[in-house]
Amino acid sequence: MSVSRDELLIDAFVQALWLEEGLAQNTLAAYRSDLLLLSGWLAEQHRSHLLQAQPAWLQQWLSDPALAPRASTVNRRLASIRKFFGWAAREKHLQDDLTHQLHTAKSSPPLPHSLSQEQVEALLNAPAEHTTQGARDRAMLETLYATGLRVSELIAIELHHCDFDAGIIHVQHGKGGKARLVPLGEHAQQSIVHYVQQARPQLLKNRQSPFLFITRLGRGMSRQAFWQLIKKHALKAGIDAPISPHTLRHAFATHLLEHGADLRAVQLLLGHADISTTQIYTHVAQHRLKAIHQDHHPRA
Repeated sequence: MSVSRDELLIDAFVQALWLEEGLAQNTLAAYRSDLLLLSGWLAEQHRSHLLQAQPAWLQQWLSDPALAPRASTVNRRLASIRKFFGWAAREKHLQDDLTHQLHTAKSSPPLPHSLSQEQVEALLNAPAEHTTQGARDRAMLETLYATGLRVSELIAIELHHCDFDAGIIHVQHGKGGKARLVPLGEHAQQSIVHYVQQARPQLLKNRQSPFLFITRLGRGMSRQAFWQLIKKHALKAGIDAPISPHTLRHAFATHLLEHGADLRAVQLLLGHADISTTQIYTHVAQHRLKAIHQDHHPRA
């Protein structure tokens, strides 16, 4: 079987990339595969060979959902096309490289990683609440899950921001400098009160700090320190999925929606300026409900 003109050209292109840029074999193989697919499609459409391809033809190939249903695949193939036609123009195989007229596919934003309710329970129960630092850690985790605060908002809470009679926290340093009121919930409030009465004075040791959550040195908690605490307790809880302080914010929103909360209410609780930012959590909730249905329904 004879080798086509396109295949010879593609192999020359791949060889040039290997010599000039030292790209990995997997990357070179991906370029070759994409270009061979395009060449085959052009032949099926009776549109001659690669060097005669028009931008409109290339965009049609890229935009056909039957050929590349995922935006990431479209954009990877676009990168292959641009690389090839740029090389072909430099090598004088083409007069002009017209691939600048092609456009990328819009990728859907990645779904935020969340935790199941069982994983959250295990995480909340991981700190040894009878110890000073354990009581603080449990209070921080309970607060984060109960309120959906950003970690920057959590560590900025001052003691006087807590209204235990009303069961709310006054978030003074929200994104964009916006303040809001967030309900605490019974479990979080109990954990905070226990920490404030029993553990916080021991951490302060007669020192002064306006911050609710403090380190063993009596200083305000940093983002990095709290991130390390979450990783430690996640390991103890047997959670091997990627986790960060923001993961509990995602869990807060997802679990609210799974239990029937109104999207607008979740938007207000999270402090999102635009409801479109909150809508991604509806996809997370739907994805999890589908998984539950698949796992447990007898006719799924």
